[in-house]
Amino acid sequence: MQLPEYYPQFFTATILEWKHLLKEDKYKDIITESLRFLVSNKRVKVIAFVIMPNHIHLIWQIQANHKREDVQRDFLKFTAQQIRFDMQAHHPEWLKEVKVNAKDRKYQFWERNTLSTDLFTHPVFMQKLEYIQRNPIQEKWQLSNLPEEYRYSSALFYETGVDNWGFLTHYRD
Repeated sequence: MQLPEYYPQFFTATILEWKHLLKEDKYKDIITESLRFLVSNKRVKVIAFVIMPNHIHLIWQIQANHKREDVQRDFLKFTAQQIRFDMQAHHPEWLKEVKVNAKDRKYQFWERNTLSTDLFTHPVFMQKLEYIQRNPIQEKWQLSNLPEEYRYSSALFYETGVDNWGFLTHYRD
């Protein structure tokens, strides 16, 4: 049975207790590689993204025959596992930042409650797209002067049409 195609969704995942564990580019690269994998395996279309020091925002569209819960779970589990492997090998002292006292796990990277909102209307979709693009230049962050200057974002793609990530789909496509 083929499932209906989902609406695009605004998805936010936050690092446990808002810790800045994604400051390291190698951890941002784990996230982009995971997104590339999901796209190449036709599980999602990634329309926009930004990776901030302690959270990520995506506009993605889950593809037919895949369940939103499964894609989200697999994405978060895989990225957490890869970051943990790197920390164990290169920064074991950082593991104390994500150690939890839970029955089912020793470490936790992502907050349990992610935000996933269907984008039913074009105005709401565009508002979320602009929010993602402008996130790095907000006064709170000041990670770049212009949205397209921040590397870990889809803003340059929307400014130039060039997909340096190899996994983006323009919202008009």
